[in-house]
Amino acid sequence: MTATAPPPVIGFLGAGQMAAALGKGFVTAGVVGPDHLLGYDVSADAMQRFAAATGGKAVSGVAELLIAARLIVLSVKPQHIPDVLTQIRDLVTSDHLVVSIAAGQSLTRISAGLPPGTRLVRVMPNTPCLVGEGASAFAMGPHCRPGDAQLVEMLLSTTGLAVEVPEKLLDAVTGLSGSGPAYVYQIIEALSDGGVRMGLPRDVATRLAAQTVLGAAQMVLATGQHPGQLKDAVTSPGGTTIAGLHELERGGLRGILMNAVEAATERSRELGQG
Repeated sequence: MTATAPPPVIGFLGAGQMAAALGKGFVTAGVVGPDHLLGYDVSADAMQRFAAATGGKAVSGVAELLIAARLIVLSVKPQHIPDVLTQIRDLVTSDHLVVSIAAGQSLTRISAGLPPGTRLVRVMPNTPCLVGEGASAFAMGPHCRPGDAQLVEMLLSTTGLAVEVPEKLLDAVTGLSGSGPAYVYQIIEALSDGGVRMGLPRDVATRLAAQTVLGAAQMVLATGQHPGQLKDAVTSPGGTTIAGLHELERGGLRGILMNAVEAATERSRELGQG
């Protein structure tokens, strides 16, 4: 998409939380106006929430969505993908760019349910997209046109970080950034528990723990330094931090987190084969 190209009309097939988060990000960033954003869901309540969150229009059915929009986001649960593909197969044209955010659904599996040559993109977002701090990875299908990848990256970047990867790496992305927020929530909860154990009020401990994680993450991204370097910068000889780090090493924290990413990745592969 060039700087002078008109904004695409984007249609979300499935208007749940992630659809609303992405749509809101697109509108807030000025990528598209609310008049270029459409949503359809079998749930009237979901469509209402989508329209309220994004300013976009809730449409009456799949056909209306496909006729009006040229970028279609498949934002339904993975188990509903086969039914959705059956509904849209005869409506998808060469002008449509289809973007799937359904976990575990491969480009091959989705393309088998669509017309030959469909322009298809697979995306793995994560829930912090809801607050504009997402980490999304995407893989392009073989029939995409020049400029499709730039368009997808630009759109996803409105809700956080967006990176293009080969599709074979999307399971690892699922294990790391897709499931990763849950790991970090447990870390924040544990840090808060430690603060409470040492006498801090719960609300204070949780806010300090969350802000500490946020600040540390921003330091990694802003400085570009290796996390080990940043760790060393706050670790004085014989000080408090090295005493705490010693306990983390004794408990095997790093190995446990690596194992969590591995387990989630393998589970993603299993689901993709099911």
